Amino acid sequence: MADWPYNTSQWQRLRKAKLSASPVCHPCSLRGRAVPANTVDHVKAIASGGDPFPPLDQLMSMCPSCHAVKTAAVDKPGGDGVRFRGTGFDGLPVDPSHPFFGGDTPV
Repeated sequence: MADWPYNTSQWQRLRKAKLSASPVCHPCSLRGRAVPANTVDHVKAIASGGDPFPPLDQLMSMCPSCHAVKTAAVDKPGGDGVRFRGTGFDGLPVDPSHPFFGGDTPV
């Protein structure tokens, strides 16, 4: 795990509160799957100016697989920018920032 803010008791309390309020992976739920979450991700990365300790609605509960995909696609250089893979029941991409929708739509 990275250093600050993730090694603070404030982050640990925030993480626990988010997982308690939203125990299912958000991207998986968009695809109709109920997968337990054990990771909490910032909607707006700290490196992009996001608040290290934001309100719960600015955090996302995720499973390790979805978190790895999102990190590679959005938070690392060379990523394709598509946060969430797959389509919903309507056949449309589940990621609101997918290029299909014009991109840059907040989560």
